[in-house]
Amino acid sequence: MENDMMGDKLILRGLKFYGYHGAIPEEKTLGQMFMLDIDAYMCLKKAGLSDNLEDSVSYVDIYNLAKEVVEGPSRNLLEAVAELIASKTLTTFSRITAVRVKLWKPNVPLVCSALDYLGVEIFRNRAN
Repeated sequence: MENDMMGDKLILRGLKFYGYHGAIPEEKTLGQMFMLDIDAYMCLKKAGLSDNLEDSVSYVDIYNLAKEVVEGPSRNLLEAVAELIASKTLTTFSRITAVRVKLWKPNVPLVCSALDYLGVEIFRNRAN
């Protein structure tokens, strides 16, 4: 099923964290800025009717989880960082049924070319 056709979602865009991920030694010692977008799929109808945060998931909690991962222990691959964010989101928040994580580096060291960014995007639900 197309991600955008899955219905309701919480949207977090343009999260910025400093981390030490990468396969190049300089990335692990110098670190760099990482950018992140998250879509957390869940039914928002009950929260929309009740106007009660207890019927939803706090954006701040999702933000803090992503921050903890990106600013945490170094990983070689963006794929591993994105996978950890996705799996922790699904295990931490039982109401979230699927998650899309887009993670990128706006400044790629040792790439001598003009580019906007390099990154990954993954989609995970409770079945995969």
